[in-house]
Amino acid sequence: MDSEELLAQLADIHLPEPVSYWPPAIGWWVLAAIALVLLVILLRKIASSQRQQKICRYALAELQRCYSNYSQADPVSIDQNKLNYVNQFNTVIRRVALVHYPQANAASLDGASWVDFIRQKGESSLMTDDIAAALQYGRFQTKCEVDVDAMQSFGQQWVESLYKGSVKPSEGSRDNTATNPQGLSTDA
Repeated sequence: MDSEELLAQLADIHLPEPVSYWPPAIGWWVLAAIALVLLVILLRKIASSQRQQKICRYALAELQRCYSNYSQADPVSIDQNKLNYVNQFNTVIRRVALVHYPQANAASLDGASWVDFIRQKGESSLMTDDIAAALQYGRFQTKCEVDVDAMQSFGQQWVESLYKGSVKPSEGSRDNTATNPQGLSTDA
């Protein structure tokens, strides 16, 4: 047989099968797993952030409700109204502390230790000596001399500093100004 006959008997060149997109290589599986883990972490952070914002709005609404109760109360018994406001305010602030710092044992704090806790954990630049005294001794007094508007501004500032983190806590800050902090929102 001559060489041309032999070449004619040969089959044509077989090309390999085209590379399939499925199943992907191990690197793509690892990348997909990492992306899935990052997505779950991101979704948890978003859910946690939304939960914290909801708690903050609720706490600010509670403070506003205390202030509204004080504003709508009978002006004849102003001392009793202030005492009621201070006690309601203190209750809301303590509940916020219990939610935000569950391991801090805030429920058992009273007097000066309670005021020190408030100063250490959140923005307290609006806390005056009168507000500190009202928080320390308000429940035990028959008459309370505190500026309710300044106390309300302080409470809003303190709650927002915990949940929004926009202001740094000032340890032992005793600025006696009673201005309304910018950006405070009391809508629920």
